[in-house]
Amino acid sequence: MTLDQQTQLEAAAFRHLLKHLDSRKDVQNIALMNLAGFCRNCLSKWMMEEAAKIRVELNYDQAREHVYGMPYSQWKSNHQLPATAEQLAIFDALQTAK
Repeated sequence: MTLDQQTQLEAAAFRHLLKHLDSRKDVQNIALMNLAGFCRNCLSKWMMEEAAKIRVELNYDQAREHVYGMPYSQWKSNHQLPATAEQLAIFDALQTAK
């Protein structure tokens, strides 16, 4: 496999992940964090980090809009539910364990 082919495959897999997450708006970020250790916001931050490495300007709002498929404020008002006390306790315990 060439480097170009690998890059194409990785990009396609990332697009597929974003499409999958978009189809699962019912899955809250805190649930992703508690189960997998990352969420949509993490993906946005990783995009910003990688953009900086190749000298592409990408701010957090732009990265989040790419990941969420809409402005974050719109996604938040339409799809984000308040975290439960149990979710917050799990999140806090995981952060303390690091």
